[in-house]
Amino acid sequence: MFDLVRLRVLVAVAREGSVTAAADALHYAQPSVSHHLARLEAEAGVPLLQRAGRGVRLTEAGELLVRRAEEILGQVESARAELAAHAGLRTGRVRLAAFPTALATLVPAAAAWLAAEHPGVDLALTEAEPPEALTALRNGDADVALVFEHDHEPDLRNVRMTPLLEEPLYAVTAADRDWAGPRAELATYAGERWIAGCPRCRAHLVKACAEAGFEPEITFETDDYVAVQALVAAGLGVSTLPGLALLANRNTAVRTDRLPGHLRRVLVATYGKPPLPLPAQALTDALTATATTPRWP
Repeated sequence: MFDLVRLRVLVAVAREGSVTAAADALHYAQPSVSHHLARLEAEAGVPLLQRAGRGVRLTEAGELLVRRAEEILGQVESARAELAAHAGLRTGRVRLAAFPTALATLVPAAAAWLAAEHPGVDLALTEAEPPEALTALRNGDADVALVFEHDHEPDLRNVRMTPLLEEPLYAVTAADRDWAGPRAELATYAGERWIAGCPRCRAHLVKACAEAGFEPEITFETDDYVAVQALVAAGLGVSTLPGLALLANRNTAVRTDRLPGHLRRVLVATYGKPPLPLPAQALTDALTATATTPRWP
């Protein structure tokens, strides 16, 4: 039987890319990490790691074991949370990973609802884009995640997605500039320089522009929706932003035009089979109870 500490060490090495970085992340001495890895390889009976420059790389057997280890550790963390919550919600802790605009708009109301209904539950917040949030969920580093998707994507195994709301997407342009074509059509901006956001948002932008008949010339990339608007206001390009970003911060020097047919779905993600641990269920209830459709720009 594999030791849970050794599995956690292997996952950390896979995540950090080296024994030294994994030791720092786990607050272990480097020889201790090396010892755990050696023992784990002896238990597995096959090599799990191989050197790659100054770091290490997983073998095929190591990749397989890391995937299983992430699931095992996630289940163990869920079991701990369930046991901790067995006596009820008088005390407890729940960890939420959420993307920035959700933290700025949806989470505060849910956090206030949770504090009012369950004052003994401690809420911890982590900013994370959807891929990182889902990884944290599966690794047991988060109990609930707020994520988004532009197109219907297949659910990850053992991850439950609960729709929360749909937010529109907008063309964002300098307020003092006139356009020859319709402002609410991407084709109007075919010859412009573009400012793109996170990899998922960029992928959707490229796909949407291709459907409109052109390839966008992306000259700036930033995940900061405040910076995007500042760059647009300075005349350095055009962009698209979702409704929650504009609710969180609106630069008066930009104009926004809703793009018909372009939506981003916001979902609550939880890991494992129901029932959820009580603190996680309480947070999920708080998010669904407070997520009324905003008055979009």
